[in-house]
Amino acid sequence: MSELVPGGNLALPGGALRLRVAGPFDVSALVTDGGGKVGGDGDFVFYNQPDAPGVRLSGDGLAVDPVRLRPGATRVTVVVSAAEPGTPLGRLPAPRLDVCDVSGRAVARFTPPRPGPETVLLLAELYQRGAGWKLRAIGQGYADGLAGLARDFGVDVVDDGPQAAPGPDSDGFLGLVNSARARAGVPPVSSDARLASAARAHASAMAAMGRLSAEGRDGVSVHQRITAAGYAYVTVGEHLVSGPRTPAEFVAYCLEAGQARRTLLEPGFTHLGLAHVDAGDRYWTALWARPLTPGELSRTVDEVVALTNGERARAGLAPLAGDPPLARAAQAHCADMVARDFYAHTSPDGAQPWDRAAAAGSRRRAIGENIACGQRSPAEVVDGWMNSPGHRANILKPEFTHIGVGFTGGGRAGTYWAQVFGG
Repeated sequence: MSELVPGGNLALPGGALRLRVAGPFDVSALVTDGGGKVGGDGDFVFYNQPDAPGVRLSGDGLAVDPVRLRPGATRVTVVVSAAEPGTPLGRLPAPRLDVCDVSGRAVARFTPPRPGPETVLLLAELYQRGAGWKLRAIGQGYADGLAGLARDFGVDVVDDGPQAAPGPDSDGFLGLVNSARARAGVPPVSSDARLASAARAHASAMAAMGRLSAEGRDGVSVHQRITAAGYAYVTVGEHLVSGPRTPAEFVAYCLEAGQARRTLLEPGFTHLGLAHVDAGDRYWTALWARPLTPGELSRTVDEVVALTNGERARAGLAPLAGDPPLARAAQAHCADMVARDFYAHTSPDGAQPWDRAAAAGSRRRAIGENIACGQRSPAEVVDGWMNSPGHRANILKPEFTHIGVGFTGGGRAGTYWAQVFGG
């Protein structure tokens, strides 16, 4: 049996599987395609809808038979929430996932870090890789409840609940934004209560200081406020502005400036939160994001690997192969930098890249690591590494044969990236 850590992967045996989470939890599952979206409301398996093709919920467990999933399904995301609705998971014991095969033999176990104020946890996912299936440990908290989670996966939720429901567009801001986006030929965005809450907190912090800043007097960054509000993102943007008196003036201001215009018209954003606070001047915070789902994380990691191997190919070098232990080390280090608010190759406890790789199960003799923070896309981060001599040397080192990539949204810098190389 394998003990997994966040970001860890494991090849699964063929046939049906039994996944169990004991304790005061409700277990749910979302069946999705390669785009990370459900095919319909029937792909959301929970206590009120316990069956879908290939997935059955019974008590504290899920029976999953990958070959019986609906056509086009390539992923099953396992979700846990408190059995008592609205209870923060931090008040309960850490959930433990046990995975068994059809004979009852233990295959894997995963106990994530104990959640905090979140009410829902993306625990793990089963995903198709080639002809087989794998298990990935996630452990990502989600504060917006099952309704908000289901909505982000594409489920049509009728009863949104008070927190997940977007606020009315009483000032016309959302309409102004989406009109501008439509003229540019990009998809509309929708309001998100979590982003709006983070925007209010940051606008208030700027008003209290009397100036624009990415951090308040308390040292909390705008990105940390988004994470604290329970919104996990794969990409994020922000407008921090003072002066405009109306939403129309604010939108006009953003459309005039280069980077501000690019943010407002960025096609990758799906959600928006806006707030302003008056303190003599009017301080605005607009937050733009796309939620982090297991599918988004997988695509982001795969794109970093592909871009890295493209650079090696141009240099006449062999491609790097994916390596699960190195990937676990990279993902864990990204999560650690966010959780402990640092940015360094050396962890606060003194651990080095090779220590983390060994702890994740790697037996490779040569270890290298690239880290970065603040970049908004795989292309941006790989380009930045290639323009830095030390990072470039790692990417183009002939002795390296394997790679693991990690990514986490949140923390002071907004995004954290890691590549761990082995040879």
